[in-house]
Amino acid sequence: MRYPIPDLPHADWRESELEVEKSRFLTWTCHAPDPASFEALLARARAQHPNASHHCSAFIAGPPGEQQAIGFSDDGEPGGTAGRPMFQVLEGAGMGQVGCVVIRYFGGTKLGTGGLARAYAKAVAQALEAVPTRDFTQRTPLRMKLDFAGEAEARAWLGEQGIPVDQADYGADGVILTVGWPADRETNLSALDNRLKGRLEHLTD
Repeated sequence: MRYPIPDLPHADWRESELEVEKSRFLTWTCHAPDPASFEALLARARAQHPNASHHCSAFIAGPPGEQQAIGFSDDGEPGGTAGRPMFQVLEGAGMGQVGCVVIRYFGGTKLGTGGLARAYAKAVAQALEAVPTRDFTQRTPLRMKLDFAGEAEARAWLGEQGIPVDQADYGADGVILTVGWPADRETNLSALDNRLKGRLEHLTD
């Protein structure tokens, strides 16, 4: 499965700002490959903006449609007016591994529940438009055993296929390569086996 994710360095974020009825909505967007990455961003937002009225949040720490590693919070806003609208925008964007914190500074004018939901949703939608993205490919570990003479040829073939070598374990009789095989691609090593003239063994656990 391939899907877009924020193309941002670890522990970094992109900020955008929206003003509605004199309330300021600062949106921090980050790459969130796991919930802990997002929680770190939320803690940083609270630390840098301790006087903000609210620090509302939403994240999807997995692929689009993820059901487990997700979350959202209204952080004191009326129930359902912040976190859920934010999450729905993230979900609708078809992006994965993404998290947003919307830092609100109250401007003195109450927006009402509908106005709040629209403002938080708009803040996230605007933020996502400004975030650079890259395609992420889900991968599963695949182990193959070959002799020393075939390692360079195997690495060259894997490089041509865009398949990373995650680990190499050397023994007396050869090497075991652990690679990140694309999860949406059938496991077929016949082309590589032909190159190595049958000197390739696909290991299964």
